[in-house]
Amino acid sequence: MTVARVGIVAKQGLTGAAPHLVEAIQWLEARGIETILETGTAVLAGLRDQPALSRDAIASQVDLLLVLGGDGTLLGMAARVGASGRSIPILGVNFGRLGFLTEITLDELYPALDAAISGTARVHERRLLAAATVRDGIASDQHVVLNDVVVTRGEISRVIDLEVTVDGQFVTRVKADGVIVASPTGSTAYNLAASGPIVHPEVDAILITPIAPHTLANRPIVIPGSSVVEVRPLDTGRQFDLFVTFDGQTGRKLGASDVVQVTRANVPVRLVSSTSRTYFDTLREKLGWGER
Repeated sequence: MTVARVGIVAKQGLTGAAPHLVEAIQWLEARGIETILETGTAVLAGLRDQPALSRDAIASQVDLLLVLGGDGTLLGMAARVGASGRSIPILGVNFGRLGFLTEITLDELYPALDAAISGTARVHERRLLAAATVRDGIASDQHVVLNDVVVTRGEISRVIDLEVTVDGQFVTRVKADGVIVASPTGSTAYNLAASGPIVHPEVDAILITPIAPHTLANRPIVIPGSSVVEVRPLDTGRQFDLFVTFDGQTGRKLGASDVVQVTRANVPVRLVSSTSRTYFDTLREKLGWGER
């Protein structure tokens, strides 16, 4: 795919990115490539006269998305790209510690950009999940996520009861702090903190992981990526607030009869990978494998 227009999004308030934003724009324009900044990013860089679009709109107008910040910033943009139905590649540059998603360092920015523009970059497809809240048989509040959909309790420190089904078949009743439904990419996020398994992102699967289950019999399970997962609250006579969150970015309170439905999204997201680091290199660095 020819890259003629690059969208640039930086983490909100990341002042350290400002000079790099200006340099990146100059580098791209010197190669005849048009740049469009996200509105807040233009303000951050002091380029108020630069063409700018909202985060929701920018994905539909560019051929490549350059994201500067951390995994949270990339998650938000990946969801927007997925919701747009397009499969433009995303190049994520990390400004903190190396991220699982933003795996390109600042020193690697221009070699990675050059590879993405010339078509020689390693671009990996990551499966997205589509989530909806079903009430009275009607699906609403639909979201696309890269990492996970989480059903959890409110602030009251008591366990909640949830029923999990896969393709209409009863799987288990979970008495826990909540349930994580994750993609393979999300296996190294909240799922990992909840003692779920690490699944390579190229595996076509969905993960279901209870959060702090009340019984050791409740264990994570990996199911086919084509499955339809439903998580529903059980009426136990106790009144607790339940919430569903999407990639930790947005969320909503659940009603007593609501069902959270999760499936594989129709379109994957495409992430530009480091030219010098593999997925396993990132795992070793982030998890400290082999250290004494």
